[in-house]
Amino acid sequence: MNTAARMESSSERSRIQISQVTADFLKEARLARWTIPRSSKVFVKGKGEMQTYWLRKSRVTNTRKAACLKPDMETLEEGTDSEESSERASEEDNDFLGIEGMNKTERLVEWNVEVLTSLLEQIVGSRAGDMDQIVNLSDAEKSIGTGGKTVLEEFTPIIQLKRFDAEELKRRGRPASVNIEDEVKSQLRSYISSISQMYPDNDFHNFEHASHVTASVKKLLARIVNVGEGNGLGASSPSDSMDLVDLAGHSFGITSDPLTQFAVVFSAIIHDVDHPGVTNAQLVKENTRWAQIYKKSVAEQKSVDIAWDMLMSEKYAALRACIYQTDEDLQRFRQLVVNTVMATDIVDKELQALRKARWETAFSDVNSEAESLNDRVESEDRKATIVIEHLIQASDVSHTMQHWHIYKKWNERFFMECYGAFKEGRADSDPSKNWYKGEI
Repeated sequence: MNTAARMESSSERSRIQISQVTADFLKEARLARWTIPRSSKVFVKGKGEMQTYWLRKSRVTNTRKAACLKPDMETLEEGTDSEESSERASEEDNDFLGIEGMNKTERLVEWNVEVLTSLLEQIVGSRAGDMDQIVNLSDAEKSIGTGGKTVLEEFTPIIQLKRFDAEELKRRGRPASVNIEDEVKSQLRSYISSISQMYPDNDFHNFEHASHVTASVKKLLARIVNVGEGNGLGASSPSDSMDLVDLAGHSFGITSDPLTQFAVVFSAIIHDVDHPGVTNAQLVKENTRWAQIYKKSVAEQKSVDIAWDMLMSEKYAALRACIYQTDEDLQRFRQLVVNTVMATDIVDKELQALRKARWETAFSDVNSEAESLNDRVESEDRKATIVIEHLIQASDVSHTMQHWHIYKKWNERFFMECYGAFKEGRADSDPSKNWYKGEI
């Protein structure tokens, strides 16, 4: 407190000055990008000359300008954020700026906002454009994650998806005709921007990786739609607009519920928030504070808790009201997020055994005609849950199934992250000695 009080006299209006100690804490958390070293040391009474830092201001892209952008993944790859370019840039914002005066992270934020906005339009359209029946869900929201229950303890083998009848589908508004309010868009942009800042400067597990996983999830969600068999999305006219025309088909109801699709994409964006850059086993071995809380699947549970707590902030009330308006939808959204993010832990043996047993149950040779209606619903939900979890798992390692230059880029980044952990004494083996064994 004494140091902070003394530093105040050397600060500037509307800026936050931090000490070397605080900057070191941020660096250890791989959040060095949050800091800007002052060009010269400052004199602090009773302390002498000190190297201090400015806390970087969050750059929120102009809403009107961003609305005109239609970023794609190829555009997002343009430009770099190298040390050399950063040093050339100004102290106010020394990130390399690419197209439209936006750096790579900002372009990634805009792309993710674009994807989620299109899904919000489908959610609102599924309510037939009715936004007036909003129920106060503050008590229900506050009850989630309380009672000493961890995220993993909320995991369920079968997610109960929502059923729709033909009349409900007919009443749905076209996404193209839905107008998402500017306040909701602004809150969504602010939220995704904040999420991007919560990703550490890891070589692999960073916000760019999350966006890459999101792009794969988006593509795979479209692939499970079988238009030829009348499942999911089908064109009702020569135009580009698409309508939901069936309840299940081989997509097991996933494509008929835009909230489910939103939750899966949302989960892809947040699934590695505040990733430590080391394995869960290492966190447990080190007995970190988070390992003491979660015991297992540490990184995944922490990501859910951080992202969910941020979403529950009062400043995102309008966004939440757009995502869900009933307690049923809130509970389903939460369950989908929990299951989808937890599915990215492919190492935990208990979860592996559960998934294997569930797969054998879901796809064993049984006489479906002999099943009761409840059994068929449960069977369909089980298969839907499996599809969702496999979809995020495949997307999480999608670089291994893409073009050579994409594979090489992310494989090298993953190696550097693992090697960095080894050099820091946070991994048992040197990946450089056996990495080739896992290659093609």
